[in-house]
Amino acid sequence: MSPEFNVLAISLLVAVFAFWKLDFIATLLTLKNLEPKLPEEFRGVWDDAKYAKAQDYERAQAKFGITSSISSLTIFLVFWFMGGFSWLDGLTRGMGHGDIATGLLFIGGMYLLSMLMSLPFDIYSTFVLEEKFGFNKTTLGTFIMDQIKGLFITALIGAPIMALILWIFLSVANAWIFAWLAVTVISLALTYLAPSLILPLFNKFTPLEDGELHQAIQKMAKKCEFPLTEISVMDGSKRSAKANAFFTGFGKRKKIALFDTLVEKQSTDELVAVLAHEIGHFKRKHIVQRLVLSILQTAVIFFLLGMATSQESAFGQQLYPAFGVEHSYAVGLVLFMIVFKPVSRILSIFMNILSRKHEFEADAYASDAQGTPDNLVSALKKLSAENLSNLTPHPLEVFLDHSHPPVLTRIEALKRLKGQSAQA
Repeated sequence: MSPEFNVLAISLLVAVFAFWKLDFIATLLTLKNLEPKLPEEFRGVWDDAKYAKAQDYERAQAKFGITSSISSLTIFLVFWFMGGFSWLDGLTRGMGHGDIATGLLFIGGMYLLSMLMSLPFDIYSTFVLEEKFGFNKTTLGTFIMDQIKGLFITALIGAPIMALILWIFLSVANAWIFAWLAVTVISLALTYLAPSLILPLFNKFTPLEDGELHQAIQKMAKKCEFPLTEISVMDGSKRSAKANAFFTGFGKRKKIALFDTLVEKQSTDELVAVLAHEIGHFKRKHIVQRLVLSILQTAVIFFLLGMATSQESAFGQQLYPAFGVEHSYAVGLVLFMIVFKPVSRILSIFMNILSRKHEFEADAYASDAQGTPDNLVSALKKLSAENLSNLTPHPLEVFLDHSHPPVLTRIEALKRLKGQSAQA
């Protein structure tokens, strides 16, 4: 079957090109917005040479982003218009397996094709772009093992989940409700188990030695009534020179992992400020809010998926002909996620707005917990310098893509808090 350019297909094409154009404009505006002179706020932590290097890094990333987006879009359109979906659908159906096995073969085939398409860009990003600017620490062996482990985990965890979803849609009335509930439970379980079962497959976690930093972190956690059960140092330098930290865990079993690159480059007070910021997300209920929103969003997705995969629905009657395939729940699931991407992009903009608001609130919490914003300001400056962050992104790019406010905006907000405290 050949793809049919019906209303759905034309609408998808318009949406895809509109968002690509919007991203392209945002990238060009950000490049135009690059300030040749280092902002005075960062002088002393940054220098002119590092600032020039950061701008070269931004330009290189922008060029790579434009090239990869054009290539990805072109490959997708060629695959679609040349009947690639119909070819893969026919190939998997022709193997003579049952509905669930055939569905898994189709989904797995699409996953492998997508992975192979992105692999050259991943290789270039890691071994050329990041290498050029001194960030890459990944060896070829580590990169290959990461790909193998990723495939293994996808097969071990992803395949059974997809099989369950397909079985539900094939066997149960009001399938979208039960599929949503099943995925929600599994996602929560994986979030709980990932720190101990999945993350150690990729990185080594070493308990932080007892000393000044360990004691300072525990003191801050106790002050904030935050049940911290484990502090680890992760070998982030195994892959990148960039620094970061993250929390995991539910309820009274919360853990923090500090990148070794972060521990090496920040003072104790600065590290505690970063910790206090992360605690702020928990204390201000940001994690719960995001979790609830994610669960609700998943419900909407499965509700729409139920309509999209039904042959009786107007959407379903347009979906399958648009890609030149026969009806099946597995094919419908893949096609729906493609069609849903523009909607998902719109939702991500609103989620980013909320995320930036949460970052300001977590910054304020850290400032209050330490009694001063100075340590967090210093930590943010160092992080921006070590990661060669763009200090002057254009507002449109921030609006579309940034989950965090620009670092200068965060620093200005923190300094206003200091001024308000001084007046009080």
